[in-house]
Formats: sequence, structure tokens, C-alpha cells
Amino acid sequence: MLPPEERLVGAQLHRYIEDKLYWVLHAPRQTGKTTFLQSWMRKINTDNKAVSCYVSVERCQGLTEPGKAMPALRNAIRKYAHGYKLPEPQAGTNDPASMLSETLVNWAELTAPKPLIVLFDEVDVLTGDALISFLRQLRDGFADRGAGKFPVSIALVGMRDLKDYITAAKGGVPVNPGSPFNIKADSAFLGNFDKDDIERLFAQRTAETGQQITAEALNYVYEQSRGQPWIVNSLFQRATMRILDESGTETVTVEHILEAREQMILARETHLDALAYRLEDPQIRIVMETLMTGEPDPLLAQGEPFRLCLDLGLVALEEGTPQVANPIYREVIARQMTYSTQLAIPKPEWKWAKSDGTLDVDSLLKEFQIFWRNNSEAWEDRMNYPEAFPHLLLMAFLQRVTNGEGRIEREYAAGRGRMDLAIEYKGVWNIIEVKLLRKNRSFDKVKEEGLKQVCQYRERIDPAASAYLVIFDRRPDKPEWSERLTWDSSGYSAVTVVGC
Repeated sequence: MLPPEERLVGAQLHRYIEDKLYWVLHAPRQTGKTTFLQSWMRKINTDNKAVSCYVSVERCQGLTEPGKAMPALRNAIRKYAHGYKLPEPQAGTNDPASMLSETLVNWAELTAPKPLIVLFDEVDVLTGDALISFLRQLRDGFADRGAGKFPVSIALVGMRDLKDYITAAKGGVPVNPGSPFNIKADSAFLGNFDKDDIERLFAQRTAETGQQITAEALNYVYEQSRGQPWIVNSLFQRATMRILDESGTETVTVEHILEAREQMILARETHLDALAYRLEDPQIRIVMETLMTGEPDPLLAQGEPFRLCLDLGLVALEEGTPQVANPIYREVIARQMTYSTQLAIPKPEWKWAKSDGTLDVDSLLKEFQIFWRNNSEAWEDRMNYPEAFPHLLLMAFLQRVTNGEGRIEREYAAGRGRMDLAIEYKGVWNIIEVKLLRKNRSFDKVKEEGLKQVCQYRERIDPAASAYLVIFDRRPDKPEWSERLTWDSSGYSAVTVVGC
């Protein structure tokens, strides 16, 4: 356990109480928001200078009408006050337009002479008129806030910044200065772990049990998670409590973390399952398709879909480049997007392994060319991601063969103009780069670019790996199949160029 307040960005906790401020905290799910709120609540109450209460408004989910949402919210307040053995506000009025404000006034009276601080969690669930009513009632009491009158400080916590909720509640109309919560002082963010945090976290286990972890394994945890707290904890937990004996002291190695990673992805734990569900959202689909194809889009970062993906933690900016937030999300997204397609691909009956048991990628890709010719035109119209269809079908084809015995590392990001795949099977690496041939471009030009790129990628993964450049012809006036399906293994730096 690491103190989550260490990862707060843009927050000044002491000011919120001393200066009677209302503020917003936003961060993706499973980053420690609730843990922070409950920890801070206990600290405030232990200091005994104020009364603080954590309140989750999750029970209001799906209740867009104030007449239903406000009674549910009032009941939540009373439930949490009772649960934390704090003064419990009275029921009060039945008018939804003032129910929350009157409840908070009564609650402040009961905690006097100490000031009241309320930490509202899961604000994401409030939408439409219910959200607007909630914010207006908080704003109405803001001017009179003080001990015995109204909460002196209120935190609204969720996945998105408050202006995004208001915009959504108003049907996409941007926030104006008269918005229902223009009284907020700060909009803070809860960040991920850094490398030192991950090392400190495992060091606590070492101190308790004596169990060690290699530097390589720690680095791999950070590389795969990019510090996302839930992923870090899940990898450590699986490695130490499932793969290894929980009571043992065997050193955790990168091989244990690799196995934990695969187990976690296959198990589709709740957090990853929720991530996969998000891919059904058309706004998220737009962003993911752009990242997967790597096609440049100068308007990508300006749109609401991109901001949504940032707030949900699906996307991050690395050196100014939008990409999926971490390799594990990248893997989950790719597998989810190809899962139904993979099930529709017949079990391979052709020889795809060499005599030594390693992958015969030449045979695999030649069979894929046949499969692409026979099925691509019929299947494409049924895909939710038409722009990324070639990438998805190839990945599904590869996964169908390697599933359970190999692994695929995937790299894709906006503006790269390609997708990189690294297949590890029986300890041997093969590199595949995917590029699209668009209108007004020539095959030779795309091939020239791709050859340089795939060689750079191979040098980073394994200089001895076999490398392939797969070019999908997506031009409206593309030639006949006999001209498109090409195979050239005599070219630049031993890279086989596969035309589709």
C-alpha cells in the first residue's frame, strides 16, 4: 500500500478546508481515488478539527430524473453517515429541487461547531437533469457555507473533469461561465505509479516475507503497466500468490511476471472486462481505429472522443504521440476486437510449424493471403472497425494459430502509419509490420518506407528475427487479385514483402 495522496497532481489539500473550497478530482478507474478519499476522510476526522464523510452516489446510476435521483442520493448520505458513526441528517423535504441542499444544511447543523466536509465519489453515474439538479443545489448553498450552515468543502470525484459531465448533460453544449458548478477551485488528477513507486511497493512485501524480485522483473512490470496501479498490483499478486507459493520466498523473475500477464489477460478480470466493454462505444471506436491503423489525423486530439479516451485512461500521450495507455491495454483491446473473428476462422489444417516445432511464418502468411482473397470482401462489411479491418483480420488469423503456445507483442499509435507485431513462439521471434496502401500512393513508395521501419523494429526486438512487411492495398481502383497477392523474399535486408 502506497499513500495515494502522493500521486495527486494539482491538488492542495490543506487549502480546501482552510479556505472553504469546492474542488474536483478525476482519474481513470482502479487508480486509487476511493482509497485516497477514505484515507483522507479518516485523517480529517482523526485531527478532530472538522467532520468529513465519504459518500458514493453509485446508487443513482441510471436515474436521470431528479425526482428519483435526489431521494436515492439523500438515502446514500444517511447510509454513509450512519456507517461511519457520524451525525445522520434528517429526511427533510420531498421536493427534489431542494432535497439535497436541505439535507446538507441539516447535516452541517448536526456537526457544528465543527465544519462539515463531504467527499462525493462516483459522480460519473449522475447524468442529464439529475446531474444539473445536483450541481445547482450545491451551488445554491455555496455562498452560505460555514460551520453549522452548509459544507465548507466538497469534493466531486469521478473519471472525468466536471466540465465534461456538464457538457454531456446539456446535450453536448460546451460549458459557459454560468454553469451549475462554476464555483470549483481546482481540478486535480490522480496519476499512475512511477518506477520508484513500483519498487517501493514490492519492497514492503520483501520486508514482510523476505521474498525478492529481480530488477528485470520490476522493469517489465513498469513497461507493461506504465504504472497503472490496478495492473501493477494484479501482476504482483498473481506472481506471488498463484504462480509461486504464497508462503514461499522464491525470487520473482520476469518469467513469473510474463505468466502472470497472460493469466490476467485470459481471465478477463473485472477491470479488463470493463475496458473491453468500452470498445462498443462509437466514440472510443473512432479513436482506437485511428491508433490501430497509425494513420495521421490532425484533428484527432481536438475531438471529444479523444478527451474521453484520455479521461478513461485508455489513451496516453507519450512524447506527444497518442497511443494506448499501456501494453496490457493494447493487448486486451486487440484481442477483444478480434475475438469474434478469431472464432469464425476454421482450425488450421495446413502445416504451420517447422520440424523443430517453431512457427513457419512463410506458410502461415501464404495461407493468410488465400484466406484474405476468399473472405475479406464478404467479411469487411460486417466489421465495426472498417478502417482497421486488415489489421484485425491478420491478428485474428495469427492468434488462432499461436493461442496458448505463443504470444504476440503489438505496437500501434497515431501517426506512425503502421502496426508492428512481434510473435514469440517456442522461444523464437518473428517480426511482422502492417501497412496500408492508400489512394494516390504507390506500392513501391509504401514498400520503401515499410522496409526501413520494420528493420528498425526488428533491431529493437531481436536482430536475428525473421521479418515480414505486409502491405494491404486499400486503393479504390486496386488491381486484380493476381496482381495484389505478391511475395518477394529477395529484397532489402532479408525482409519478405507480402502483398495483399
